[in-house]
Amino acid sequence: MHRILKFVEGEVRGLHETAYLLGFFTLLSVLLGLVRDRLLASSFGAGDLLDIYYAAFRIPDVIFVSVASLVSVFILVPLLTQKEDEESKHSLLGNVLTGFSVVMLVTSTALWILMPHILGTLFPSLIESNNTLLTISRLLLLQPILLGASGILASVTQVSGRYILYALAPLLYNLGIILGIVFLYPLFGLQGIVYGVLIGAFMHMIIQVPFIIRSGYLKPTSFKLDTRQLWKVASISVPRTLSITANQIALLVLIVLAGALGTGAISVFSFAFNLQAAPLAIIGASYSVAAFPTLSRFFAKGETRHFCEQIVTASRHIIFWAVPLTVIVIVLRAHIVRVVLGSGEFNWADTRLTAAALALFVVSLIAQSLSLLFLRGYYAAGETKKPLLINISTAIGVVLGSYALLRLFAENEMWRFFVESILRVEGIAGTEVLMLPLSYAIFSVINVLLFIALFERDFGNLTSRLRKPFFESFSAAVVAGFFAHQTLSVLARFLDINTFVGVFSIGMIAALVGITAGVSVLHVLNNKEIKEVSVAMHHKIWRYFPTFKNGKN
Repeated sequence: MHRILKFVEGEVRGLHETAYLLGFFTLLSVLLGLVRDRLLASSFGAGDLLDIYYAAFRIPDVIFVSVASLVSVFILVPLLTQKEDEESKHSLLGNVLTGFSVVMLVTSTALWILMPHILGTLFPSLIESNNTLLTISRLLLLQPILLGASGILASVTQVSGRYILYALAPLLYNLGIILGIVFLYPLFGLQGIVYGVLIGAFMHMIIQVPFIIRSGYLKPTSFKLDTRQLWKVASISVPRTLSITANQIALLVLIVLAGALGTGAISVFSFAFNLQAAPLAIIGASYSVAAFPTLSRFFAKGETRHFCEQIVTASRHIIFWAVPLTVIVIVLRAHIVRVVLGSGEFNWADTRLTAAALALFVVSLIAQSLSLLFLRGYYAAGETKKPLLINISTAIGVVLGSYALLRLFAENEMWRFFVESILRVEGIAGTEVLMLPLSYAIFSVINVLLFIALFERDFGNLTSRLRKPFFESFSAAVVAGFFAHQTLSVLARFLDINTFVGVFSIGMIAALVGITAGVSVLHVLNNKEIKEVSVAMHHKIWRYFPTFKNGKN
């Protein structure tokens, strides 16, 4: 019994250490992403050119999740975990890379030919006014090829526990885009930024290649096309791919709807979505990625109790971080948007509208973070149909909900007045775009509620074990939000809110005051999670850096 407890404690500590390592590098990547968005906002504002830039990513993104994800880490990590023979692992990876290359080449060629018709249907106003959309959309077809190959290689780095390489990849991706904005845009225009995107995608992939080669993978003899094995992998992954594709198609529809709402709506929606994606990546993605290989290993060995314990532990800590952060972001939303985007062509109206959209998106931060965890939990258990049904249902809900809310906003003056008043966007044109993030948030919450209900039915009690951490985190969040808001009111009398330094200083001080108050509440409540965080923070994480001896890991 003592040995089992030690084993579980070690796995829990490893989960936190891995999540914090991933979270740290994700934070660096997020900061680069915020620099990227600030450069875009200051250069273009929420206007036609930026609408074209964001619209150009829609088709490549759908292709990435619908084709490249057929052989992603979600599928390959459990398969590699189940194989004990190293040669079988090498053969599987080489076969998957070969099949992926063939399928992506055919798909990209077909889309290059059909792109004018697709864009003409989805974004008629953008493609009629400027042929740039067609050019950069075709160039961006290279991105899913590079990122898809990187995702295949990432399955090896995750199974090997080399999370540092996995975490560095998105950082390099954002760095490539920044280089494109700063150095290539002046030379090639909007097309130059796309060159930066492709450079970033290439670095995303190439950073993992040396370790993969030294680990014995990517040998010439491994690159064989075994259609039977590929069919087996594809048959397992199709439900998962459809599940992720449903969400991307829902986002595509929202972007199309935003494009019909007027100039700048796509940019406002995209900026707010990117901002809320930052804490989602740091918290939800970090914990779900950290837990995934261990969950796969537990389930493969039939250790269901340990599997459930890992899910509960990760859920507790997602709640611990996400609940207070949600409140802090809502309170400081305007300061966040002004610091990140508020310069150059990005005016005050754009700022207020983006801040309101951010507040609506971030309401579902907890739900989105937990959904990522439960999704990986089911994939680790080899179950893909239930996540598929849940995600398709909620994706349809997002689309239908957006239509319904847009109609309600246009026809019901009381509803429009209520939304604009509570989000403080009265008198600003284009507030109807806020119905899109509102629908997304509502159905994200519905999504996680369905996951929780199914998980409890399939694996046992969950909600009763999460009530206490949720209550404690919510209590800390309320106190943190109150103190942060009061600090904003006081500091606004003494600091200049019309300068970057003033806005940044006010927001930073208010956030620190709020966090300090929240942490104090958690200590008073004798919160378990904050103790576990402290232990994990003091433990070494350097074992995750790759080291090589005699050419092997």
